[in-house]
Amino acid sequence: MRIPGFSKPPRARAGRPVVIFQSDDWGRVGVRDREGWEELRAAGIPLGQKSYDYYSLETADDLAAIRAILKNHRDSTGRPPCLVMNFCVANLDFPRIHDSNFQSLSLQPLSQGVPGKWRRPGLLDEYREGIAEGVFYPGLHGTTHFCRSALEERLAQHSSEGALLRSMLRAETPYIHWRMPWVGFEYWRRDSRNEFLSAEEQRRLIVDAVRGFVELFGTAPLTACAPGYRANEDTRRVWSGCGIRVAQNGPGGLLPPHIDESGLLNTYRTVEFEPALYPDRYTAGSCMERAARCFARGIPAIVSVHSINFHSTLKDFRQPTLQLLDGFLTALEREYPDLLYFHDVDLYRSITGLQSRGANPDLGIEPVSSTASRAL
Repeated sequence: MRIPGFSKPPRARAGRPVVIFQSDDWGRVGVRDREGWEELRAAGIPLGQKSYDYYSLETADDLAAIRAILKNHRDSTGRPPCLVMNFCVANLDFPRIHDSNFQSLSLQPLSQGVPGKWRRPGLLDEYREGIAEGVFYPGLHGTTHFCRSALEERLAQHSSEGALLRSMLRAETPYIHWRMPWVGFEYWRRDSRNEFLSAEEQRRLIVDAVRGFVELFGTAPLTACAPGYRANEDTRRVWSGCGIRVAQNGPGGLLPPHIDESGLLNTYRTVEFEPALYPDRYTAGSCMERAARCFARGIPAIVSVHSINFHSTLKDFRQPTLQLLDGFLTALEREYPDLLYFHDVDLYRSITGLQSRGANPDLGIEPVSSTASRAL
């Protein structure tokens, strides 16, 4: 399957506003819809206290609704907005784990569908259709979101943590992170040391994730975001060796993209857009204000929006998110007639394509090293 992104992106004069949407957690199962919700409650787990209690898994209808909104919008060159979707390429194989009497963890590749009693007809086709239309662009999140060694240790324990995990797995839910933060993230253990896995462990996990991505999409990933944004030099070095060209970093300050020692273009999320998590925080106007600050500094507005914002099976986050997104895109297009909608590889090619000249007149962004990063 051909993934768009290898053609040269549109040229633009210096300072032209660029918007990128980066989104995590696609393909990762959570609470198994209403049936799983009731099983967890019957096991004594109270739900509904925080938004991530309602995290389930996107449906084909959710994806179709996103595609419809994105295709209704165009930048100054006629291209639609593009959602960079970072995928976890496997889920826990709940039936096999149950058959092992919870003695070992097994995984099912997303390319083979969803596991156990989960049902998502048409889901993989919707991912691929959105990619073909240019409104989705797939990136690598990981094989799993959690640290597998942390789950394996707790699974064997006769402790409250082990009992909670086994209750989750019986209901075909891998975890709810805020309730059990000790699951950590794929390349980072949350324990007394709070440390990254070794370089060799990370290499093995990343190579396995890239293999799963290729099985899912037919091509290797070019952009990646570590689960929980937990990546270090070892992570980025392995990414680069696997052909990844863009390393996504989490939200924080208004930081410019830069090329690091591994040759990766590091991007930073500069506009948070998470109405499912903070429903009273976001308006089209507040998002526009943040984007305007980016453009004033000559950097892209890189919008962070997690997949939960588009879920609808346990709680309808999708409709209010899409209404807000539609208003935000409309305001961007009205305010900035020279607007460009990019995905990560567009940005990479636009910057590195003129790197030998020392600067990029297309965007007004100069690639800088991580040791010499400066505001642009």
